[in-house]
Amino acid sequence: MNLDLSVDKLYETGWQPDDSPGFDRLPDGRKYPSVLKIQQIFAGHGFELAIRKVQLFDCFRAVWTDTTGAAQGAVVGADEGEAAVYALAQMRRNQPQASRQP
Repeated sequence: MNLDLSVDKLYETGWQPDDSPGFDRLPDGRKYPSVLKIQQIFAGHGFELAIRKVQLFDCFRAVWTDTTGAAQGAVVGADEGEAAVYALAQMRRNQPQASRQP
């Protein structure tokens, strides 16, 4: 997966950028949330998003947990931003109420 595909997956969930700060742009002009903004979005839905580098596989793993610390999902990406965007897309796909909110 790459960042372009992760952003595609995010837009497929119905996500749309707003005018608030915290967005980056792809070369084609599409906006996507920064890692910090994505962590804030997860927090707004009652999840904590943690991203860490996995040296063995030279990738980044994003895991989101609920308030009890139970894992609710995980994805991998080539870099921190890709993993975060893809995690947001997956969270929105798996949490129906998340798809209705930014």
